[in-house]
Amino acid sequence: MPLIISSQFDSGAIDVIDAGDPANIRLRIRDDHGSKEFRQWFHFRISGAAGQPLVLRFENAGACSYPEGWRDYRAVASYDRSDWFRIADCEFDGEVLSVRLTPERDAIWLAYFEPYSQERHLDFLGRMSATAGVRVERLGASLQQRDIDAVVVGEGPHPVWIVARQHPGETMAEWFAEGLLERLTDDCDPVAREIRRRAVVRVVPNINPDGAFLGNLRSNSLGVNLNREWHAPSESRSPEILSVQAAMATSGVGLFLDIHGDETLPYVFIDGSHMVPGYGERNSALQARFLANLAIASPDFQLRHGYSDDRFEHELLTLGSKWVAHRFGCVSLTLEMPFKDNDEAPDLRVGWNGARSKRLGAAMLLPLLAHLRALDLE
Repeated sequence: MPLIISSQFDSGAIDVIDAGDPANIRLRIRDDHGSKEFRQWFHFRISGAAGQPLVLRFENAGACSYPEGWRDYRAVASYDRSDWFRIADCEFDGEVLSVRLTPERDAIWLAYFEPYSQERHLDFLGRMSATAGVRVERLGASLQQRDIDAVVVGEGPHPVWIVARQHPGETMAEWFAEGLLERLTDDCDPVAREIRRRAVVRVVPNINPDGAFLGNLRSNSLGVNLNREWHAPSESRSPEILSVQAAMATSGVGLFLDIHGDETLPYVFIDGSHMVPGYGERNSALQARFLANLAIASPDFQLRHGYSDDRFEHELLTLGSKWVAHRFGCVSLTLEMPFKDNDEAPDLRVGWNGARSKRLGAAMLLPLLAHLRALDLE
């Protein structure tokens, strides 16, 4: 059976230069649709490779958006598209990423990170819609007319917003949202019940469905980075952000969490909004308490490593969490999870993955409840 590489499926992405020699399979990571700026995501299937030693060479890895993200990186693979594991033999020489493996079966899927499919997204929305006390609220549509939905839970006075997958290749964000919502809708969980009594929580599991389906790393179908559109979104470039902002204007925002993945740093961390003009001592103190409580709730989270305060100095209010902090005067945080492993608690088989992202989402309920209690005491 000849060796075939294919990617014509949901979130599939790779350019094949030459697959004739199993010991030198030449690949290129393709640009995001509509963009010449972003490239890093890949997702493809290899067929007919059982028992063959393969060497995959991603020849333009050094020209990707985050070349340092390939250092100490290990690609993920699966035989059944359910159990994803890390490939041990990956090497980056500054230009080419080489991945060596000998598949045990004829078909194997490889990806930059464990995918989260549009079908799973729709199935999860269906389960949420059928859950008592939960509403799935359509906020608007993407450029390609895919639905932008919020899962709405709770009846309390505090409006909480959580947005995932502004950058569609950061699939860990939707795994996180799934884990958070599964716990939040569990009637047997006293933390969930108490949050629902104190707040209305709106979770947008995937704000960029076009980019997710097309296999983009950071942009929508037009090549637009949604997390640089919050200051001035438009129907022609970023209707996804417009629809969420319109709903926020109606509900208000008392806490905002923007869920992401970081290509380079092998840690779970939060980038706060204390550098935003007008954030003030109150929000800075509440933010510090939130981070301390998250560190207690999940040992996967840490406080030592993260972004410097001046990282986004010249584009501050174009970012979701910073714009929300400035517009609504509330605690507003960006959570980052790694594409690699978590150096605080490494797992050689799976690295950081979907299941660990879900557990972190579930753990987020504890600092969320503590924050709501703090607001009620004011």
